[in-house]
Amino acid sequence: MKKIVMIILILGIAGIPASSYALKLFGIGPRGGYYKAQEAESGKMYVGATARFKLASLGFEGAIDYRSEEYENGNVKVTSWPVSASVLLYPLPFVYGIAGFGWYNSTIEYSSNLPTLLAPKSETEQQIGYHFGGGVELPLSSAMSIAADIRYVYLDYQFDSTSSGQKVKSDFYAITLSMFWGF
Repeated sequence: MKKIVMIILILGIAGIPASSYALKLFGIGPRGGYYKAQEAESGKMYVGATARFKLASLGFEGAIDYRSEEYENGNVKVTSWPVSASVLLYPLPFVYGIAGFGWYNSTIEYSSNLPTLLAPKSETEQQIGYHFGGGVELPLSSAMSIAADIRYVYLDYQFDSTSSGQKVKSDFYAITLSMFWGF
């Protein structure tokens, strides 16, 4: 972590013009990353698309992703398509803080391994989650930039009928890599 901070500071001090860090006014592109929910059995990769609008030190981001995770010893599978909106604040031209919320449209599937009386039918639910984090955005060319960040997301699922029958702590952190083509 100390090495990453030092590299960021060296790049900032190197005298590269601030405009070369800046995403053009608007950028769009793919994104992907890794996330691990608190009570999920393992971390997973995810994919999506994102768009950013940036004015000086303030930016806005919209994204849609696809992700899937398992709980309760593989008896519950949650697949979601989160749609998120975020505000970005750039204290330096290439470093940003991010905060926002997401609408998690999730399908919850219960395993056929559960006893018939305990296995509810699959269901779809919507949850609102909130996130915050920080990252860096660097140019690859005059029309393309790349961004890497880490976010922490607050989100809890309610499973109808499993061994616990209670809310599952599904807060997670996500490491995201995005590529933007600017306009």
